[in-house]
Amino acid sequence: MNYQWYPGHMTKAVRQMEEDVKLVDLIIELVDARIPLSSRNPDIDKFAKNKVRVVLLNKADLADEAKTTKWVNYYEEKGIHALKINAREKGTLKKLDELVKVACKEKLERDKKRGIINRPLRAMVVGIPNVGKSTFINSFAGRACAKTGNKPGVTKGKQWIKLSKTIELLDTPGILWPKFENQEIGLRLALIGSINDEILHSDELAYSLFDFLSSAYPGSIERRYLVETLEGKPGHEILESIAIKRNCLSKGGYADLDRMAEIVLEEFRSGKLGRISLETPEDIR
Repeated sequence: MNYQWYPGHMTKAVRQMEEDVKLVDLIIELVDARIPLSSRNPDIDKFAKNKVRVVLLNKADLADEAKTTKWVNYYEEKGIHALKINAREKGTLKKLDELVKVACKEKLERDKKRGIINRPLRAMVVGIPNVGKSTFINSFAGRACAKTGNKPGVTKGKQWIKLSKTIELLDTPGILWPKFENQEIGLRLALIGSINDEILHSDELAYSLFDFLSSAYPGSIERRYLVETLEGKPGHEILESIAIKRNCLSKGGYADLDRMAEIVLEEFRSGKLGRISLETPEDIR
């Protein structure tokens, strides 16, 4: 399967962001903790290369904790301020304020010397579709000021949001990039829901997920779906076994593979299969 999704509104959004970046002091980039590298948009590096950067590994509650810690260390080694968060828990977001102050220390000191005190730091919040930007903003602001949804492409247009006396956020639409040079990146983005499901084949996605889980998290499928050992079986047989066990059948009494594949993907995305990370720093070194 060829993984690609770049609707026209994303081109317009990138152009607007290239202009708006001049208005901010730093870039807060949300990535998915399950794929902290694949969920980073390389186009953002181009127009934000001279800005202070903070990377938030969101949905850390769904990711493998040990691997997420490795990713935080990976970014810090590269001089990028990084923090793992669960945007739905306000307590975890308190750490962001301190991290932003550390990241913008030089700017704050310059302002102080110039007699500029208590001017809010302005940040642009960026990220790919469905990475949790709107949930993060709403949780941090304490009110529903950004639209949220469980599918990519919900946020459209520009929103300035005053969080407190010390920080203001510019929300931006979720954007991908025109071409994935590596289709493994496209696959990972599809698995976490950052590519429109309507253009994908859920059964093929489920097969790819089974292949990964059998290698990286052996036994996770069997434990979740209470099926016998599936080692060595092709994807369609695994899906069929799960469908029969779940009584997910078509009118003729056959296993409904399409429906079962959708269920498997939803359960992976919501963490019901366990805390799973799809990539590690070792994969790219």
